[in-house]
Amino acid sequence: MVNATARHPLYRIALGVDMEGSTTRSNQEKATLRQVMYGVLMDAMALHGVGDDDIDRLVDLGDGVIVLIRPSDRLPKTVLLGSVVPELSGLLALHNARRPDLPLRLRAVVHAGEVHYDERGQYGELLDVSCRLLDAPRLKLALRETTEPLVLVVSDDLYRAVVHHGYEGISPSAFAPHVNVQIGYAPRQGWVHVPDSSSLHRRAG
Repeated sequence: MVNATARHPLYRIALGVDMEGSTTRSNQEKATLRQVMYGVLMDAMALHGVGDDDIDRLVDLGDGVIVLIRPSDRLPKTVLLGSVVPELSGLLALHNARRPDLPLRLRAVVHAGEVHYDERGQYGELLDVSCRLLDAPRLKLALRETTEPLVLVVSDDLYRAVVHHGYEGISPSAFAPHVNVQIGYAPRQGWVHVPDSSSLHRRAG
């Protein structure tokens, strides 16, 4: 349990998603898609060991959500990038095959840094950067340009610390520095990756 009045920032890994084209949906469609979005995200995390005890209160964005994951030796960033995100893409593909009348495609972000808490929730640069990367026009374009159900952007910090080193299941050449956003007076870069959902083993049960 996080102390909401904690004076000091706490380190978290942010995994966020946002729906494509949510403003074109009716309120009833949004309600259904929000249930699907939360369901596939929680399932993808649970399948790779991320449970309720590992995360803080969810940051709901209306047509998206940001999960703040507490640091743990059993949940390195490589698990999120190499397993959870591909799993999420696969679960989305499965939903879309089952419900072609109500498909769901997501933009996703992974970033890490410090976050603050008060009685109203979480705030700080970690969330600012994550939201700005998620909403970047170039990331939206990347999703429009692919038939895959998900595109991922990672912050430059995360790319340099993890992706760049080519750990198992993570190919640096599959990430491209397409996204540039401004946070205050500082430019920030994001690296875009499109997971191949067709190459993954799907759990249809």
